Amino acid sequence: MFHQPVLKNRRTLLERAEKFVSDVYFTDCNLRGRLYGETCPLKSLSSFMTSKRISFSEAVQQTFEPCSVGDSFGPTWWTCWFKVFLTIPDAWRGKEVHLCWESDGEGMIWRDGQPCQGLTKEGEKTSFILTPSLKDEEPHSFTLYVEMACNGLFGAGKDSAIAAPDPHRTYTLQRAELVVFHRHVRELLTDFEMLVDIVKFLGEDNQRGYQALFTVNEMVNLCDPANPSSFLGTHSLAQKFFSQKNGESQHTVHTMGHCHIDSAWLWPYEETIRKCARSWVTAIRLMEKNPDFIFTCSQAQQFEWVKQWYPGLFSEIKHFVKKGQFVPVGGTWVEMDGNLPSGESMVRQFLLGQHFFQQEFGIYCKEFWLPDTFGYSAQLPQIMRGSGITRFLTQKLSWNLVNTFPHNTFFWEGLDSSRVLTHFPPGNSYEMKGRVEDFLKTLRNNKDKGRVNHSALLFGFGDGGGGPTQLMLDRIHRVPDTDGLPKVQMSCPDVFFSKLEADSSLFCSWSGELFLELHNGTYTTQAQIKLGNRQCEVLLHDAEVASSLALCRNSAFQYPSSRLQELWRLLLLNQFHDVLPGSCIEMVVQDALGYYQGKSITLLFTLLSHIRGLIQYLCFLLLGHVNCRKPVVEVDKPLSVVSAGGLRGTVTYTLRISEKSSLTQDIILDAMCPYLKFSTKVDWAESHKFLKVEFPVRVHNPYASYEVQFGHVQRPTHRNTSWDWARFEVWGHKWADLSEYGFGVALLNDCKYGYSTYRNTLSLSLLRAPKAPDANADIGQHHFTYAVMPHSGSFQESSVIQCAYNLNFPLRLFPNAPDQSSWSAFSINPSAVILETIKQAENHKDALVVRMFESHGSSVSATLTTTLPLREAILCDLVERRISAQPTPVTASGISLDFQPFQIVSLLLFFQ
Repeated sequence: MFHQPVLKNRRTLLERAEKFVSDVYFTDCNLRGRLYGETCPLKSLSSFMTSKRISFSEAVQQTFEPCSVGDSFGPTWWTCWFKVFLTIPDAWRGKEVHLCWESDGEGMIWRDGQPCQGLTKEGEKTSFILTPSLKDEEPHSFTLYVEMACNGLFGAGKDSAIAAPDPHRTYTLQRAELVVFHRHVRELLTDFEMLVDIVKFLGEDNQRGYQALFTVNEMVNLCDPANPSSFLGTHSLAQKFFSQKNGESQHTVHTMGHCHIDSAWLWPYEETIRKCARSWVTAIRLMEKNPDFIFTCSQAQQFEWVKQWYPGLFSEIKHFVKKGQFVPVGGTWVEMDGNLPSGESMVRQFLLGQHFFQQEFGIYCKEFWLPDTFGYSAQLPQIMRGSGITRFLTQKLSWNLVNTFPHNTFFWEGLDSSRVLTHFPPGNSYEMKGRVEDFLKTLRNNKDKGRVNHSALLFGFGDGGGGPTQLMLDRIHRVPDTDGLPKVQMSCPDVFFSKLEADSSLFCSWSGELFLELHNGTYTTQAQIKLGNRQCEVLLHDAEVASSLALCRNSAFQYPSSRLQELWRLLLLNQFHDVLPGSCIEMVVQDALGYYQGKSITLLFTLLSHIRGLIQYLCFLLLGHVNCRKPVVEVDKPLSVVSAGGLRGTVTYTLRISEKSSLTQDIILDAMCPYLKFSTKVDWAESHKFLKVEFPVRVHNPYASYEVQFGHVQRPTHRNTSWDWARFEVWGHKWADLSEYGFGVALLNDCKYGYSTYRNTLSLSLLRAPKAPDANADIGQHHFTYAVMPHSGSFQESSVIQCAYNLNFPLRLFPNAPDQSSWSAFSINPSAVILETIKQAENHKDALVVRMFESHGSSVSATLTTTLPLREAILCDLVERRISAQPTPVTASGISLDFQPFQIVSLLLFFQ
């Protein structure tokens, strides 16, 4: 073949290739303009609107009215059902025919009563294959239904994606017609796109990039868009380039299809159910056409939703799970917040999640999957290991505002020294598109070069769902082993992590929490959600303890296992990483608060009273920014004595925060109580403000201690390094403490999570007033309690931990309880070990699970005693599988147990 001399101007050649496939320039004569052939209108199109999300069987019974392309539908959160009657022209015999459908709403195609595919313009899913090659014997006329949600992939934000939703927005049907699809053009367009990207992203000084530039220029010379006979030779040129292989030492990128779906965020829970169906049925269709396609999917709650609402689709999912293409990952009920749930709540995330995956799919997940949360507790490695998980994947720390995390693949060591193999995909995204840029970014961003030769790449539209597309798969299939790029292979998580484990002796370690230097405000926003979370954690704890003891005292008692599991599932759902942190729209907040209120009723027995709002917060500083402080000092009602003498002393006062907001506080000192309580009521109507309370104390220590799940961590009180000052606000649970030798001060609370300690000042975050994505976040009335506890000695010796439990777990009075002598079912010594949980075992209805943890950070021997008729005690893991076949010895003095610092120990107890 004779070649004209190629001009050496890189820009000219590159622009020539780009315009040859452009969807903007020269579409009347370039290759892009040949993607679609003839078109044909629909025979008829009709619709009806509903404010509810209804089933297919209910929808088809409705009255459909004629409608047209260009019509608008709405408002936001409504649903429009379309009835589509179509006839494919006989003249299209042998051609691939698509239904092209474009709308700014999210759609689902239904055929023969079953969901077939999602349609989302934002997710590059705007066509549905009616036939890959029209045959005479297949039907040419049939009816489809399209269920269109009046919201976009990312909700319905007004003016920006994360703004509060526009409730009056309407949605338009922009295109609906039959088209002939030219598959060979699509293949060529992908060839051109990949080569052009190789030129662009390898850069001007790369020889391989110039080889790609020469190849793509030759392809433009050879390809005649009006002459399909030229396509094969053009494609061969691309294939020759792609087939030139790498060396054996090249880095391998393990691609995995993924579709991160926030269980709620800019849309409500109910819409998430449909997002799952739209996304997952589309993934199933891709698996049918691409046997190598592997799709990873987390969150047992979402599987449960699909099982309930789309049983046919769930059956298909189970089929592809068995084939190894649809891979459940994560092991948790939802992708929960990594900071704010209690230790027991985190255990239940894994317990309920792992049991669901085992019951439905016959597997326990090996990988914890939490790509999009706002930080990671130092106790997660131990909780993972106790749940049968040794591998962890996430990527959110790439969002750090100040410091760059130094690893992508490493061992994460938790509070008790448990270690899990951890991977951050170097592409810094869980929704890549399989582009050349993605592969090169994954290679170049790898911070462990030389130690690690394998990285994961998650591809597919995410957050709002959508998932992978055929185009993404086509890109990946082009370059499995192409010189100039890393090696690319479709993998499942097990294959990928097994490759990492083979070289794990070279890996570095990171000890302690993985702190995200972003989203600190989520420790405080939506105070009512955080209040409901803490209260329901307490309620469920007490309900399980009371039920367990009732079961042991009366064999006829029916332990309410099903009801308690239902309540736990709702609590765990609300711990999703955009709900409990408060980064969700108002509609989600109302759903979450409804769950809390509805589940805080009497639990099937009368010994626990309904807990109403007993909480909120306190304030002395009003902030518009961390560096902009305004003390709250205006007195509305001066200090007055409410009660004096006796067993309780109380004073009260009211401060004016602003013209719109005020704070009333009762300061309470009870006899024999080591802390001073501040019972607080706030009427809050601020915008873009932050309310904090500060306690300057006469204590000096470069570190303060904060309670986390099953233990505590120390964080600096200074700002020496960027790693220190980036933690200007941190999270904690029921207490924080600043101590020096012999003396200290603890700050306790019953529903707050945001703290900061700078030098000698302890601060607690009380309320925020953001305006997106919920324009009314926290506006209203709040009640909460916090307490200050000076103490001698260390906080461990002074029972700070127990006092924080007492503040959060008040004694409950039993109405009409019979007079009887005192009775204690369990006790444990020493005080360093906390008896956290007593519940019925999941798989042994005649057994209880008792969970304990070491809280001081010490190695101790402990003794658990019980007055119940104990028959056998067996150590178990956090998903209640026996650790050893041999029972733990039970003696007259109790059960002897050895604890390492912050160790969690669970026992299965069988009674006579």
